[in-house]
Amino acid sequence: MARNPDLSALDLSIAVSGLKTGDNPQPGVPVIRSIKNAGFRGKMIGLVYDALESGIYLPELADEVYQMPYPSSGADAFLGRIDQILSRTRIDVIIPTLDAEMILYIRLEKELAKRGIHTFLPDERCFLLRDKTSLANFFPPRGIEVPETVMVSDPSQIAKHCEKLGYPLMVKGKYYEAYKVWDLDEALQRFHEIAEGWGLPLLLQKVVPGDEFNVVIVGDGEGGMLGMVPQKKLVITDKGKGFGGVVIQNPGLDAFAEKVISLLNWRGPCELEVIKGNDNKYYLIEINPRFPAWARLAEGAGQNLPAVTVMKALGQDCEPLPPYRPGTLFIRHAEDIISEIGVMGQISAQSELIRGKEQ
Repeated sequence: MARNPDLSALDLSIAVSGLKTGDNPQPGVPVIRSIKNAGFRGKMIGLVYDALESGIYLPELADEVYQMPYPSSGADAFLGRIDQILSRTRIDVIIPTLDAEMILYIRLEKELAKRGIHTFLPDERCFLLRDKTSLANFFPPRGIEVPETVMVSDPSQIAKHCEKLGYPLMVKGKYYEAYKVWDLDEALQRFHEIAEGWGLPLLLQKVVPGDEFNVVIVGDGEGGMLGMVPQKKLVITDKGKGFGGVVIQNPGLDAFAEKVISLLNWRGPCELEVIKGNDNKYYLIEINPRFPAWARLAEGAGQNLPAVTVMKALGQDCEPLPPYRPGTLFIRHAEDIISEIGVMGQISAQSELIRGKEQ
């Protein structure tokens, strides 16, 4: 029988990162809400990097919040902080939702398991294959189209590559930031902006005209999918974030996503960014190695993928999920959160927040 997981019987502590909402939202808040909507009544823990992550100030969201060192601090600092948190509370499952931290959680998987912490993540080889610099090398020989892409470290190389690729084109950081540019001056400006923030190399990518789609997936690690929901963005911000979208039914897109996941043997959540070109070919643009900020649309369309991830992290089988419902719509809205200054003070001064102990 097809059904979503029921988490109501689990007496666990689940930690989720990425609690920022707003104009560039992180996935943690919708992931937590989907887990709670699956009946989970255990302890929910938020892991944050900044005292201004807005989800901290939603009292119904997380029972406890802990500030983490930035991933750039390295694995030792990261694991040390996990050990400090474990001295205060139990953590049974962690669902990381931010690109920058993902490689640390993957590399620390065995150490976390020794501490009783379960994850459901791809292995390091698979994770590195989804790197933007690897997509154009790995996938086209295997029958998956990727837009023509050039890796650049020297700004003096940009002019010749731009002339070859043609305008408009995309200037992308290896992991973060992407801008569509329309001339050489703008390409150079964006090159220096991204390089200053995220380092080199950068990528120049040919723009494929067509329709853009996003697909949220949980892979089983053996080439199959535990669930998949595709959407077409209806409202896109200047940062490229979808603030509205609708679930669509497109057998060609579904088959394309299935092939990508089977080639990678992807394990855990991910998001595919895909364009169906005017030439009727599907092009893989990016693979984001975690839930997207629109993850609740999957739940609304009939597949609670965060709940599936919890079950698989615990090594438990799940019933097949119901088919997703085309036509399901999401619209994101902003709202003000009213809180006490003591909440910010506690997380800023003590790097933790325990509900009921706010000053």
